[in-house]
Amino acid sequence: MRHYLFKIFAFLFIAYSSAQNVNVSGTTLDHSGIPIPGVNIIVKNTIKGTTTDFDGNFTIADVKLGSILTISYIGYVTQEVKVSSTTNLTITLQEDIAKLDEVVVIGYGTQTKKEITGAVSVLSSEIIEALKPTRIEQALQGQVAGVNITSQSGTPGGGSTISIRGVSTNGDNKPLILVDGNVIEDLSVINPNDIESINILKDATAGIYGVRAANGVILIKTKTGRKEMPLTIEYNVYGGFQETTRKIPVLNATEYALIVNEAYAAGGNVPPYSSILGLGIGTDWQDLVFESAPITNHNILFKGGGKNATYSYSSSFLTQDGIVGGNKSNFTRFTNNASYNLDFLENFKFTSGLTLMRTNKKNLPENSNSSVLFNAINMAPTFSVYNQEGEYTLAEGLGGEVINPLAQIDDTYDRGKILKLSGNAGLSYNFLDHFTAQSNIQFNYSEVSSKVFNPIAYFGSGKNSNVDRSSVYESLNYFRDYTFDAFIKYENKINDIHNVNVLLGTSVFKTTGEFTGATGFDIIGNSVVNANLDQATDIENINRFTGRNATFDSRLLSYFGRIQYDYNGKYLLSAVLRRDGSTKFGPENRFGFFPSGSIGWVASDEEFLKNSNVFNLLKVRASYGILGNDRIGDYRYISLLNGEGTYIFDNQEFIGTAAGGIANPEIRWEKQKTFDVGVDMRFFNNKMDVTTDYFKKRTEDLLVIPEVSGLLGTGGAPVVNGGTVENEGLEFAIGYSDRFNDNFKFSIKYNVTYIKNEVLYVNTDTGFLEGGGFGIGQPAPSRMEAGFPIGYFYGYETAGIFQNQAEINASAVGDITPEPGDIKYVDQNNDGAITLDDKTNIGNPLPDATMGLNISLDYKNFDFAAYAFASVGNEIARNYERGQQLTNRTNSYLARWTGEGTSNSFPRVSNGATPNNLFSDFYVEDGSFVRLQNVQLGYTFSDKAFENSRISKLRLYVSASNLFTLTKYKGYDPTTSSGSPIGGGIDQGFYPSAKTFLLGINLKL
Repeated sequence: MRHYLFKIFAFLFIAYSSAQNVNVSGTTLDHSGIPIPGVNIIVKNTIKGTTTDFDGNFTIADVKLGSILTISYIGYVTQEVKVSSTTNLTITLQEDIAKLDEVVVIGYGTQTKKEITGAVSVLSSEIIEALKPTRIEQALQGQVAGVNITSQSGTPGGGSTISIRGVSTNGDNKPLILVDGNVIEDLSVINPNDIESINILKDATAGIYGVRAANGVILIKTKTGRKEMPLTIEYNVYGGFQETTRKIPVLNATEYALIVNEAYAAGGNVPPYSSILGLGIGTDWQDLVFESAPITNHNILFKGGGKNATYSYSSSFLTQDGIVGGNKSNFTRFTNNASYNLDFLENFKFTSGLTLMRTNKKNLPENSNSSVLFNAINMAPTFSVYNQEGEYTLAEGLGGEVINPLAQIDDTYDRGKILKLSGNAGLSYNFLDHFTAQSNIQFNYSEVSSKVFNPIAYFGSGKNSNVDRSSVYESLNYFRDYTFDAFIKYENKINDIHNVNVLLGTSVFKTTGEFTGATGFDIIGNSVVNANLDQATDIENINRFTGRNATFDSRLLSYFGRIQYDYNGKYLLSAVLRRDGSTKFGPENRFGFFPSGSIGWVASDEEFLKNSNVFNLLKVRASYGILGNDRIGDYRYISLLNGEGTYIFDNQEFIGTAAGGIANPEIRWEKQKTFDVGVDMRFFNNKMDVTTDYFKKRTEDLLVIPEVSGLLGTGGAPVVNGGTVENEGLEFAIGYSDRFNDNFKFSIKYNVTYIKNEVLYVNTDTGFLEGGGFGIGQPAPSRMEAGFPIGYFYGYETAGIFQNQAEINASAVGDITPEPGDIKYVDQNNDGAITLDDKTNIGNPLPDATMGLNISLDYKNFDFAAYAFASVGNEIARNYERGQQLTNRTNSYLARWTGEGTSNSFPRVSNGATPNNLFSDFYVEDGSFVRLQNVQLGYTFSDKAFENSRISKLRLYVSASNLFTLTKYKGYDPTTSSGSPIGGGIDQGFYPSAKTFLLGINLKL
């Protein structure tokens, strides 16, 4: 009887329990409404669960009412949902920004940000998308502490110079750039819309990449699909216009005539303008050469994935006219980028990527004393554009350089094209539980062509730009390189507290090039239509006259190893040893050993801080290492017959080959010794983060080319190891981000970098190296010399203006006897005369500090972002004034000295001989500035607006870039620089960065 009663009670209990269980189903979506496959759905405190399918759907049977479902997926905030009577759920996951930036690429692998022991900065795709840059360098400026970008030109497609933690060498300071593992020399080949993230390695931990990483490493990861992801389409388009940020204020026609008459009278000559009545304002040449220039960009991205594969394809088209000369300085870029990754087996994977890029660039002369802007500044405002015959006015009487800038634009035909194909493929195989074998091959192939047509042209008497015989120059250069990496990794976690990662590998790099080019003369009809070598005469091979090798071939062979260890996630260690061999050096010095190491302590994981209400992360780290640099010309350790010689045979002159640069078989690796100590902190539930670093970089055995006496009777100077440069600095970055409620999110970030640069040693006969140019026929204005910053300005210090003859009689003077109103120079050595020995340090082109401020906020469907950048403490030498008798002048001359007591800062005007044109601090200005880099306002339409369509996201935005710049500098743009370590910071009439206004659309399907 009891047996039957038990069965009855058991049946009733099961029936009751089953009545309390339900089948739960639902769909997981991202914030854009796209289904997310592979999401883990677990019934909390049980082993019951499932993962979402291809369409983001899931079903779990027999779940007790009141149970908690835990929904988790990498990169998203984990959610918990209580099982109620509603059994068909729609769950929208929110991206976890804190987790997304946890995983960082650090070289042949990844680490979480918590585990990193080096100085690594991360730039996300959100920031890049907000800035809408035409080149990636524009997105880096002001976003990352320790990274400084100087524009080489504001022309469309113009390049930039990137320096990480200061200028370390007098040679090539470029960092190593890798895109999905592919070595890229020029960032113009990458479409900014394709970028998922940018990681910058700034200290010795970059040593895993060896010789090419001496100036830091920039790792770029492009967007791709993920497994079991439906096809997603993104279309981004923007269009707008560009304007110059400013014009240099110069004299109008009336002011010009008054100044010219005064200068002639002061020089004892008859003033050329008998009357200034009716001259008025005259011709504004800058207004004529500057234009409002259009810019448009289209980008489309397809990405997705299956069970074992992911894929992506993007295509973009950018076209941009120049603010000088319009479509005569157009830049057009077409890029295609594809990737495909496949898991053959669970432990056998294949990755690949391919990029095809084409650019077409029209060029105008810039950044020199023959540039369009140089001519627009110096052209006389009393000249009209055209003469009475309707032809361009000749710039008579303005020296040999200045010509009519509009005639110059019309007569310029200069076009360059680049075709670049880059690709990579890799295989990885996991075996024996903890081992991975991986090999990657990457390649770059480029064709760089140019065509320059110089028609017969006459710009005025004695002009350097006059062309008596038409010519066309055509060149086609080929560049090829490949890198093959193979390595084995061992990863294991022992007893749940010892995490060990060992890497052993080898790398082979080869780069070759081939230069072809020729110049032909006497083009039929003097027409650009016929401008090609097939219709030219007297064709000359360009390599014959440049002394340049027609080919080059350079190779690297490297072996490397790395050990990474952490104890319980708290005590961190990383050590790297790299052996690099380069064909740039002779057999005795070909290989070098370059070790580096770093340590870290995650103090916030210690018991005394584990339950802290303040710290989410407190990590202290330090690194030290030696990195090598071989960036010099090929085969400088041996003698080459790549020079040009003139020979006489049978009383006839022949041009032939001669010895090139002097050989130096003793040259060896340039070595950079890098020390860094830093602290990473996160506070208040990860809402605030602070990072600070102190660093010191000392570069020894600099590879320099010293000056040699021409009496040696041989080729150029040899390459020698002859210098030491040190950069010491401090980086500080702080950010705060918070979502106050569902409708409002706010973020603010600030970073600042202080750097002191000093040359410690220069091994030349003179004790210095020179560079740059100023004026006509003057000594080089920049130097590299011990005790000073690299490339400092070397000239005369001024002490005001001579007010009367008595002051002149009591002062030291130079070869040109001054008159009242002329500049007074300081006699540095007190020898009673102004000579070359009185030159001194008059300015530093390198900033003392750079900083960036980034603000963003989202309110409901609106988003706003603003970014600013500042540079403090650098000087710029202005060299955009020709200084001829009849060339125009800046309106600063209105404050000139006109008599005793009228000015003690600006000299008199005279067309006679004066000492005022000598390079001095009169021509050096403060280049500090604050620039509003970008302001953007966007609106994203709500999901309800597209419930019955494939559109998952639609955003409209307006943005303004380079909106305003606060600076005392009088030139076009305080970011001016040639990019040269010795000779940078000299403004030759710099092509300014444009102010840009855009309207754009972001669409996702």
